[in-house]
Amino acid sequence: MPDVRTLNKPWLVAAWPGMGHVAVNAGVYLLAKMGMHLLAELEASDLFDIEQVEVKDGVVRPTRPPRTRLFVWAGPRTGHDLVVLLGEAQPVVGKHAFCKQVIAYARELGVERVITFAAMATRMTPDDPSRVFGAATDRDGVAQIKRLELELLEDGNISGLNGVLLGAAAEAGLQGTCLLGEMPHALAQLPFPKASLGILEAFSAMTGIDLDLDEMADQAKRNEEQLLTLLEVMRGAEGEEEEELEPTTEEPADEGLASTDRRRIEGLFEQAQRERAKAFELKQMLDRLGAFKQYEDRFLDLFKKRR
Repeated sequence: MPDVRTLNKPWLVAAWPGMGHVAVNAGVYLLAKMGMHLLAELEASDLFDIEQVEVKDGVVRPTRPPRTRLFVWAGPRTGHDLVVLLGEAQPVVGKHAFCKQVIAYARELGVERVITFAAMATRMTPDDPSRVFGAATDRDGVAQIKRLELELLEDGNISGLNGVLLGAAAEAGLQGTCLLGEMPHALAQLPFPKASLGILEAFSAMTGIDLDLDEMADQAKRNEEQLLTLLEVMRGAEGEEEEELEPTTEEPADEGLASTDRRRIEGLFEQAQRERAKAFELKQMLDRLGAFKQYEDRFLDLFKKRR
């Protein structure tokens, strides 16, 4: 347990895997660009079930539950420190119990506010602007969403831990806000960094933290062009009965990696070890190759505090 006296009025930001990699991509970008380091790891193995095992060179590896790690950034003493929670998965059952555990830990750290990142799938197309929707646990939070000219989520629901955590925060008397980046429903299984970019722009305006978003903006532009090309191919194939084209999220992550790709990955790991800002470039490559899950532990270990 860290010394809570070292944290200055911290805010908690939470992200879990979901549609378009929207939330986790935004969370990882904060880690990479703000020089965060590992703070703690939450133990909640009793709430997770094991759904698959990893096989390496024909050998089944020991099972382990998904990990939930927290990273910290110390801001100017006049502002707020940040604690970023990145979870590998959401529990199938016991979501409320898990969120109450997270909030209890957050209160020990002195957290004053909780922010969750999420995606919202609509009928937008990849070249449309990606709106950011918001919902809050109190009227002040709603007023802030309106001041920032975000889209207020007036009715509906926020599924998964992105919403349940805010409910648990409200129960504990903490302010909370969910930022939802808009993405195309038809491409919900594909990465959509434009929504992550929108979330981070809103987050920067909300917190007053100046973020360098150039790399995320470049990725969003390239991704938009790729998705538009994919949609054209899909439309062209619609009338061909002998073949059916469906977008896939990933390429094979183990034996599917070529030796040249492995060398490039290793080179970027070495660069990211020396220069933390390179971590997001590494994350982009791992996503493109469908290999992030394979390297996830090693990737997040980059953010362990250097002694």
